[in-house]
Amino acid sequence: MNRDAFDHAVRAAGAILGENELLVIGSQALHASISTDLPPEALRSVEADIVALDDPGQEKADLIDGAIGEASIFHETFGYYAQGVAQSTAVLPHGWQDRLIRYETPSTNGVVAWCLEIHDLWISKAVALRPKDIEFCTALVAEELVAIFTLHNRLEDVAEIDDERRSHIAGLIERLSRF
Repeated sequence: MNRDAFDHAVRAAGAILGENELLVIGSQALHASISTDLPPEALRSVEADIVALDDPGQEKADLIDGAIGEASIFHETFGYYAQGVAQSTAVLPHGWQDRLIRYETPSTNGVVAWCLEIHDLWISKAVALRPKDIEFCTALVAEELVAIFTLHNRLEDVAEIDDERRSHIAGLIERLSRF
């Protein structure tokens, strides 16, 4: 998803919800941290994972999915979509809320997307451990977009994972840092 598509998804989600602030927790949050072209591994994704800030029952997430989600007319028309998700979808380091990056452009039409900071995003993707997430993490390290020291520190600040998963992610960080 390129920047124009991301802006469109943010703008559309804000319009559907009648809200001017959203949270982006998936790979497309990278748009807030990188002003140049994204790595190809980030551009492969055709969805923006969007969280409504006040949505305890996930009704707003369902509204996003129904209106501009996967297999919607929006998706069929533009080739990308917004996925309404819960904040709990991502496992994140302690303090992530304080590091959110404000993203707003003229194309978001007044809608602000609060995006995960790049190291917090990296950790959430590494915890998910899907092949596409490992490719994403590998690309960010290879492009020197993340600092290895910071990744280790953020990993220590994740409470919701067991020691085996933590050790596996620490090993991944070490392996990637050698390239």
